[in-house]
Amino acid sequence: MRHPTAEQSLALLYADHHGWLRGWLQRKLGDAADAADLAQDTFLRLLCAPEHTPERQSAWQLREARAYLTVVAKRLMVNLHRRRSLEAAYLEALAQLPEAAAPSPEQRLLILETLNELDALLDALPAKVRSAFLLAQLEGLGYAEIAARLAVSERSVKRYMVQAMAHCILLAP
Repeated sequence: MRHPTAEQSLALLYADHHGWLRGWLQRKLGDAADAADLAQDTFLRLLCAPEHTPERQSAWQLREARAYLTVVAKRLMVNLHRRRSLEAAYLEALAQLPEAAAPSPEQRLLILETLNELDALLDALPAKVRSAFLLAQLEGLGYAEIAARLAVSERSVKRYMVQAMAHCILLAP
């Protein structure tokens, strides 16, 4: 008996669980359009997962499909809420500007995209690394001050900064 291809396995997973996932998301989010988008994004994440690359011909299967889909969908919900919160804060800051200083709609979109990319970049850092980096970049604190605030050694702060800078350099376009 021949095993299904990765594409066939994912198509079966989609057919078996997409409706359930969309309903679960709609109950959590209270919005049908957001639920549909996140359900699609969840399966898109699975499609783009390393296990599903053409080089790997083994069938793509899950033992606990709904549990796994729920984990992926929850992460996407957190990202959605964070993105919307960031957008709301940006729009609130824009409202404080005089009309002549406000950016054009195109500039707003570019700024929002950049803010979302920065947020994702920083979110990928461990908490102390992110805190050290932000204290240095936004508050201009030196390593000794950062070490005192984070209750770590200066040597740790140096390591955190190297890690943060390397992360930024590796992920920069």
